[in-house]
Amino acid sequence: MLTRLSRPRALAVSAVPVLALFVVAAFAPLPFSLAQPGLTANVLGRQDGKPVITISGAPTRKTTGQLRMTTIVATGPSAEVDLGDVVDSWFRTDRAVMPREAVYPSGGSDAEIEQYNVEQMEKSQSIATTAALHYLRKDPDEVKVTLELADVGGPSAGLLFSLGIIDKLDGDGSGADLTGGRNIAGTGTITADGKVGAVGGVALKTQAAKRDGATVFLVPRAECADARSELPAGLRLIPVTTLEGTVSALRALRTGGSVPSC
Repeated sequence: MLTRLSRPRALAVSAVPVLALFVVAAFAPLPFSLAQPGLTANVLGRQDGKPVITISGAPTRKTTGQLRMTTIVATGPSAEVDLGDVVDSWFRTDRAVMPREAVYPSGGSDAEIEQYNVEQMEKSQSIATTAALHYLRKDPDEVKVTLELADVGGPSAGLLFSLGIIDKLDGDGSGADLTGGRNIAGTGTITADGKVGAVGGVALKTQAAKRDGATVFLVPRAECADARSELPAGLRLIPVTTLEGTVSALRALRTGGSVPSC
């Protein structure tokens, strides 16, 4: 026989399994990674004593200013994250809770995933070189570019690598620095034909950029809303979709022209 319970009785009975669920969730590992602002690196400078960008086969120019690629640091793919970790990070602006599969490819060991991220970085560097030399109409068979950046994985530095190569070879095209002497940070993947792609973790990367002295942040246009959500005071966002458009925006920033905004 089905009988209707009074509301107080129903709440009392249903509270038992709900409470048990929360107790289990509090101690069970959850499929999330916790992320925070990571390192930034000036691709025009040196990292661990070595130039990030080395070019041979074409004259290079001295640069001023900085082009800083940005990163996030996330808990490892096999790290256990429980409900307490999630709740603590949820209410902090310098932390983010991200689905683990959004941070790491599934189905591999920690070593395999680390190797995958290294391969993605190496592929990104090769594509960034191609995009920069294509933009400058230079022959890749004549110009050799070596990129060195240890302990960083993934493809999200592609745009900044391309900009660094362009600045070292050509500046803004009129003899001035692409940066205009500023500390400029950013993120974004790059394709060989110069299209900028979204990357994730942008709100944390803006915090890393501000921490390390940047005043301008280049963000894939599709991620403007995310970048604005926790934007540090004094950091200017410039949305970008292509390498050519990014160079044009930086040139306008230097000369006082019209610069796109989020």
